[in-house]
Amino acid sequence: MSASSRLKLFRPILAGANLRDRMLACTGALVGIGLTGLISGLAATDAQQMLWLVPPMGASAVLLFAVPASPMAQPWPAIGGNVVSALVGLLVAHNMPLSALSAGIAVGVAIGVMSLLRCLHPPGGAAALVGLFAGASSSYAFPLLPVGLNAVVLVATAWVYHRFAGHSYPHVAAPPPAKTTESELPWTFSRADLDAALDRTGETFDIDVNDLERLLREIEQRALARSYRDLTCADIMHGGVVAARLTMPVDEVRALLVQHDVRRLPILDDEGRIVGAVGLRELSAFSASLGETMTAATTAEPDMPAIGLLDRFAVDRVHAVFIVDAERRPLGVVTEADWLAVLRRGLA
Repeated sequence: MSASSRLKLFRPILAGANLRDRMLACTGALVGIGLTGLISGLAATDAQQMLWLVPPMGASAVLLFAVPASPMAQPWPAIGGNVVSALVGLLVAHNMPLSALSAGIAVGVAIGVMSLLRCLHPPGGAAALVGLFAGASSSYAFPLLPVGLNAVVLVATAWVYHRFAGHSYPHVAAPPPAKTTESELPWTFSRADLDAALDRTGETFDIDVNDLERLLREIEQRALARSYRDLTCADIMHGGVVAARLTMPVDEVRALLVQHDVRRLPILDDEGRIVGAVGLRELSAFSASLGETMTAATTAEPDMPAIGLLDRFAVDRVHAVFIVDAERRPLGVVTEADWLAVLRRGLA
């Protein structure tokens, strides 16, 4: 196995994970478990319980510090899941002898109760076994002390830690970007499509559905932005270019501009090739002929990437780019309004 292949074994398996976050998670877990053991030990009444810490807290720490955006790592699942599961295990211990069957019942019932109470937390399965193993001799206060105290201290530590780590905790999903207008881009998805796809997969994913939608919207926006680079001038131009002949009187050209409500007209020679362009601003000054009034026309080839026109609109401040063939005959025109319509399809 090559060195690069061996290094791949150490890459995080979680989407979005990076080395910095993993190292910070290790530090957070160290501090969190340490403080939880210390504070719970101070609350213990028996000198033999100086480290009053239940094993499920180790698993809870993985979720709280390494994947704080997980729905199962939020405060209510972390606290409620551990406490409820420990109580379930204790109730089973009080009503039937310790056995493989009682262990299965404790964990199975704990999963069901956590699901009903919306506090599903994987370490809760271990908390149910801890409650079961605590036995019928244990007090019904056991789910609160030490399990509940452990969970509260650990969650509080995670809350403080994530203030410094720059993560959102408790995690609140940010609103997704505005949905692209479906009438203009029929391939965009709706929230109903997302819900239907999740139902169809028949799988459970450890991500809030709002986070999933936001992620997919970001992907949609990036894909659309990338598609701009694949657009050519021919894709966004409109045909039927209104043009003036070089021999036309200035007054007729001015009337043509007003009649068609366009900012610039291409000027064509006798063979239909663009030799210049003119707008009302140029025609406001008296001139005997178009040849003296017109200025250079901004042109582009039809297969040119449309993204290349942005500088002409934004930097050169042109109002229209005429798309021409190899002989400089007009094929169409791209205006500022055409580009704004393209951008609107991506941002609407």
